[in-house]
Amino acid sequence: MALFLIVFLPLLSSLVVGFFGKKLNLMLSHSLSCLMIIIPFFLSLYFLKLTLSGSYYIVVPLFEWLSSGDLITEWSLRLDLLTSVMLVVVTSVSSLVHIYSIGYMSHDPHQTRFFAYLSFFTFAMLILVTSNNFLQLFFGWEGVGLASYLLIGFWHKKDSANSAAMKAFVVNRVGDFGFLIGLAILFFYTSSLDFDTIFSMNEQLSSNTFSIFNMDFNVLNTACFFLFMGAMGKSAQLFLHTWLPDAMEGPTPVSALIHAATMVTAGIFLVARCSPLFEMSPSILSFITYIGASTAFFAATVALVQNDIKRIVAYSTCSQLGYMFVALGSGAYQIAIFHLFTHAFFKALLFLGSGSVIHAVSDEQDIRKMGGLYKLIPFTWIVMLVGTLGLTGAPLLLSLIHI
Repeated sequence: MALFLIVFLPLLSSLVVGFFGKKLNLMLSHSLSCLMIIIPFFLSLYFLKLTLSGSYYIVVPLFEWLSSGDLITEWSLRLDLLTSVMLVVVTSVSSLVHIYSIGYMSHDPHQTRFFAYLSFFTFAMLILVTSNNFLQLFFGWEGVGLASYLLIGFWHKKDSANSAAMKAFVVNRVGDFGFLIGLAILFFYTSSLDFDTIFSMNEQLSSNTFSIFNMDFNVLNTACFFLFMGAMGKSAQLFLHTWLPDAMEGPTPVSALIHAATMVTAGIFLVARCSPLFEMSPSILSFITYIGASTAFFAATVALVQNDIKRIVAYSTCSQLGYMFVALGSGAYQIAIFHLFTHAFFKALLFLGSGSVIHAVSDEQDIRKMGGLYKLIPFTWIVMLVGTLGLTGAPLLLSLIHI
């Protein structure tokens, strides 16, 4: 029941605020949205404590979702250590963003619609991380893509925001097309989309081949390549990274939620969840390492010549995601998820701090026009310094997170 509440309370909030927000008092809409995210956060902490204390693993079946020939799919919620870590990341950052948005969006006449989109995005991300099969994961995957389109283009009267939203949508569809091909290959050879069933057949998949134009391809290598293509799109890796910097056209709370802790980490989560498959495909793991390392270097270099405060942080996100993929490609899954966990909080802190700076200087984002702000907004200066030191791996900050 508690796991059910974690996933579906944000959906309830999205529906109520989205359809009845104008009839409700504005303060009531804000309170409802925040409460429906804060409750799942505390429940997530409870599950994290359970999973850290031992090999805690449950699957909660809800209903039979799809039955067509060999394809029988249940809608069920999976809880293990990886899921519980992601639940804490998603709900904690989402809670902070909801609270921050009350003040940040106070001048906007469409606040209720914004909070409905935020809650819907959180729901889609929670569906993704609690999924027990690839079809359910794909549902959450596409829900996150739809919500990101709505949030990035929230200020739709700006042409730049519309263009950024469309660019994010199209580039992610390129990756999702590869993801769908990977799922089709896995289903064709296993007649299932259930995680445990497919993972138990990884040796059989690694020994099968198929031919196209008189060329032989390994089934598992091909499936893993296309799955990683989906991860590249969501996590803004080299060649499919162009949407992320432009997505800064959305409100700053959107940048903190989508581009620090949730949507961009979906690709990391996918590779970590499918680790039994990728472990049997060393050539694809090497490819993941090369792409991650190239992205880390390229994005960090591009960030050095940016002038927009939010674009600098966005390219930093690309670079840090590249480091995570390097860890995944090296087989260090625990290190990748640990970095995902710490990066989510520090990068969200930097994005929210950037929003504070932008408000303080009358919506100016060009850092060349800023200077001496520590005298005007000392608290923001301190927390952004903490976030920057955290990303650089300052020993004290990392040890505090580890504790």
